[in-house]
Amino acid sequence: METYNKIMQFFWLGVGIVTIVAVTYLGFTEGFERWSGYYIFGVFAILLFFVRRIMMKRMVKHQQFLDEQNKKK
Repeated sequence: METYNKIMQFFWLGVGIVTIVAVTYLGFTEGFERWSGYYIFGVFAILLFFVRRIMMKRMVKHQQFLDEQNKKK
């Protein structure tokens, strides 16, 4: 499950970067007044990257806590 989470984390980073680059390119070629609203999708994808990263760190800490509890018993 940890491998899947890492893959999805970097998937969202990649989607965010590609989206922002594509929207910037289209903004320069066709005009920003048409494409500027699409930046929200790139920002949202990068936000998902950071949320997954934070949640993975919390999951690791919680798993360590559970392992310590099991050792005490």
